[in-house]
Amino acid sequence: QVQLVESGGGSVQAGGSLRLSCAASAYTISRYYMGWFRQAPGNEREGVAYIDRDGSTSYADSVKGRFTISKDNAHLYLQMNSLKPEDTAMYYCAAGYGLWGAAYWGQGTQVTVSS
Repeated sequence: QVQLVESGGGSVQAGGSLRLSCAASAYTISRYYMGWFRQAPGNEREGVAYIDRDGSTSYADSVKGRFTISKDNAHLYLQMNSLKPEDTAMYYCAAGYGLWGAAYWGQGTQVTVSS
């Protein structure tokens, strides 16, 4: 069973930084493509950043140059810099079988950016 537990969300002013973490087993981290998605009220869930099994990364255009996805044996991370109010959303960790694929989800962590 794949378990994903996010942490690190919070409230920050525009221009600030946050680091999200997603705890997972070493087996999960090594077997699946891993990514971060977000969903703002009234919007569809969208992919933010993805990392495949060999460490190659992909980013949504809206976060390129500001967000960095990484992983180690026990966690998936999302370093978010230069945050903007439009980054406000619930952020979800996901594991799947291909780029931007998501078969398993965490419970989400809220990020709020004020202007």
